[in-house]
This record gives sequence, C-alpha cells and structure tokens, in this order.
Amino acid sequence: MKYLLFLFLVQIAFSQSSFEKAEKLFEQKKYEEAKVLFETYLKSNPNHIKTIEYIGDCAGQLKDWDQAIKQYKTLKDKFPKSANYWYKYGGAMGMKAKSVNKFKALSMINDVEQAFLTAAKLDAKHVETRWALVFLYLELPAIIGGSEKKAQKYADELMNISKVDGYLADGYINEYFKRYNKAEKNYIDAHELGNSKTTFKKLYDFYYNKLKNKAKAEKLKEQFDKK
Repeated sequence: MKYLLFLFLVQIAFSQSSFEKAEKLFEQKKYEEAKVLFETYLKSNPNHIKTIEYIGDCAGQLKDWDQAIKQYKTLKDKFPKSANYWYKYGGAMGMKAKSVNKFKALSMINDVEQAFLTAAKLDAKHVETRWALVFLYLELPAIIGGSEKKAQKYADELMNISKVDGYLADGYINEYFKRYNKAEKNYIDAHELGNSKTTFKKLYDFYYNKLKNKAKAEKLKEQFDKK
C-alpha cells in the first residue's frame, strides 16, 4: 500500500514539474516545445483547464488556427460565461478567416462577430474584445456589416474603460480614414497620458512610417529616452 502511495505521489510530482517546465518554455516563447509538453500533460490530466488554454495559445502563436479554435471552443462551451474564452475563440476564428479564400472567410464572419459581441456583453470592461471589434468593423466591407459608426461605438467604450486605449482607438480610426491631423492629436493625447512603450511606439511609428516625418520621430525618441 505504501509503495502504491509512493508511486502515486511521484507521478503527481512528475506531472507538476512537467507542467511548470511547459509554462517556462511558453514564457520563453518556445511554443513548439511547450505545446508538446502541455499535450503530454493533458493526456494524464484531461480536465486541466489551464493546460487546454495553453495548448490553444501555443497553437495560435504557431498559426495553427484549427487547433487553436478547437481548444478555445472546448473552453467556451464548458464555460459559456467566460468573456476571455469567447474572445480567444473569436480571435482564432478571425485569423483563420484571414488565411482562407474569400468565400470560406465570408461563411466565418458571423461566427467571429458573434463571439466578440458575446465577450463584450459578458464583460463590460474587456479591453481586448473591444479592440477586436474596432478592427473587425473597420476591416469588414460595408456590405457585410463593416462601418465606422460601429467601430467608433467600441472605441467610445474603450474610452470609458481606459483613456489611453480610447485615445489610441480614436487615433487608429482616424488614421485608417487618413484623417492624419486628428490621428496625431489622438496619439499625442494617449502618449501624454500613458507615457509607456506602447504609446511611444504608436506615435513614433505614425510619424516615421505614416507621415514620413523622421525629424518628429527622432525628436520624440530623444524625449522618451530621457525619461
């Protein structure tokens, strides 16, 4: 009996160390290696939710959209009130739609939209979902549901959650429609408020790549590097 207990404890310890090793590989962005270990761990722990999510995340990083969709579908079906699982499912579906022909993509758009809308409804403060909806409604042709008005609705919701994200979303919309003066002001407002690598990079890229104004870009970089 003691021997069996010992073997059981050893197996648990081995499983835990295997999961932790997989997590470290994931953090190191070694997604293929991490995925193999997570899949092995899942065989002996088939109901381990975090492992299923990690496998989906690894698949997404490796652009294996079918695998990512499968894992996230399992999660959102099991936890239908989890905004994050609906968001990840919609994201994987959206990326799959971008990788297939237009006719196939058209058949997927409604599922993508509904996944994001469900996530947004479940969590009024889910930032990533609202960004996804901004991107979606700008990229979709008007004939299948795209519109600036819809995108702006979720940019406004972002503004209520996070001023920085709100300004960045407004800037993205204005940049998309080539209203560059307004976009610049939005990005400046975001950077003055956030003063982060994210806000700096967005404004720097806007100056350097969109406006082709290297002088403004370099001046911004000098100011940011001093802080």
